[in-house]
Amino acid sequence: MTDTRLSPGDPAPDFSLPDADGSTVSLADYRGRKVIVYFYPAASTPGCTKQACDFRDNLAELDGAGIAVVGISPDKPAKLAKFRDAEQLTFPLLSDPDRAVLTAYGAFGEKTMYGKTVTGVIRSTFLVDEEGKVEVAQYNVRATGHVAKLRRDLSV
Repeated sequence: MTDTRLSPGDPAPDFSLPDADGSTVSLADYRGRKVIVYFYPAASTPGCTKQACDFRDNLAELDGAGIAVVGISPDKPAKLAKFRDAEQLTFPLLSDPDRAVLTAYGAFGEKTMYGKTVTGVIRSTFLVDEEGKVEVAQYNVRATGHVAKLRRDLSV
């Protein structure tokens, strides 16, 4: 297991993953516009729900600034569909059960939880530019208040 961390200017690792409906969504689909790719541990958990709802509630402003949003977790599509429907999420949630994309982005690895070192999903957010390069890379972000901070950082 590597502790790869992406930095601004790095090419964003390409991916093609199934969404909540089983349709394939690729990073390449977003070429020509900016996209926030965020990684979260598990659908329908309190922190992840708060974060997803924050993105949902700020989607119009982000979209107005030309920024799309995609969430990725190890959850299966059926669980993502339930999460999306329960929270009325209007952006794609992608399934990465083998954690290959999470690992490529450095969003899976050792983290500290309740004082113990565990291996798992590291809550992370990336802004990928129109050419597919990483513009912003944030690791160990907080579920609460993160979207507001991101909007301030991006002046959106």
